[in-house]
Amino acid sequence: MLRTGLYVPLITPFTATGDLETAALAELAHSALADGATGLVALGTTAEAAALTPDERATVIDICADACAEYGAPLVAGAGTNTTAASIEQVTALDRRISAALAVVPYYTRPSEAGVVEHFRLLAAASPVPLIVYNIPYRTGRTLSAETLGRIARLPNVAGFKHSTGGIDETTVAFLADLPEHVSVLAGDDLFTAPLLALGASGAILACANVAARPYADLIAAWRAGSVEHARQLGNRLVPLTRALFAEPNPTVVKAVLAAKGRIPSAHVRLPLLPALPETTAAALTCLDQLDRR
Repeated sequence: MLRTGLYVPLITPFTATGDLETAALAELAHSALADGATGLVALGTTAEAAALTPDERATVIDICADACAEYGAPLVAGAGTNTTAASIEQVTALDRRISAALAVVPYYTRPSEAGVVEHFRLLAAASPVPLIVYNIPYRTGRTLSAETLGRIARLPNVAGFKHSTGGIDETTVAFLADLPEHVSVLAGDDLFTAPLLALGASGAILACANVAARPYADLIAAWRAGSVEHARQLGNRLVPLTRALFAEPNPTVVKAVLAAKGRIPSAHVRLPLLPALPETTAAALTCLDQLDRR
């Protein structure tokens, strides 16, 4: 079973000219863990992993692995594509310092639900580390029923799910009601973290935590401790910031806020992403300042 708590999917900081900024990445990794994160996620969507070169990806893993080793924290790495053979190639080549692989449901090709189960059966069997299945139908184009999610959850070497369905629907409720004890569900939609924790999720992978790890870690801890009223208050306080950070495609606003706060050297993102608008950034900064004052 995965450790409970907050996993921060780190952004990849760049210089103003678009080069990887290693010192800033190391600082973000250490800061997240010092502020209460259970672990880190490297090379996820928030990291713009698809836009990184192989050498850059290796450097990101080195930096994150060093930070996790210092804190005794798990490192999750994004791996997998929309074909089974290529996904197996990626997971079998994972760095030995990685604790688990975050593997997305095959996208674009829209396989049948039975095909998705078979994909993860073969991937989990080949993987040297446990799998976290990334269920994000609004990106993949493939919705999965509660029954199919349950079948995947019972595959050997599947340790958990990053559940990002864009809301709390009937499938989500039914899936969590029949979850095997050894399998964890991590909230993946920042705005719906609190209700998913209330349903039994054991933690979350939250892009917003790049900006403010401590309050999101506290939110998860409160729900896990059963402090319902406190957890509800924390969740409500975080809603304005969460909405503001996702007002434009992730991670553009997150990067703009981090740059404005001096935590990364620039808000540069790689095409096809464009930098966040000034007014969007200003609104998010206002929300962050208001949160800090509470």
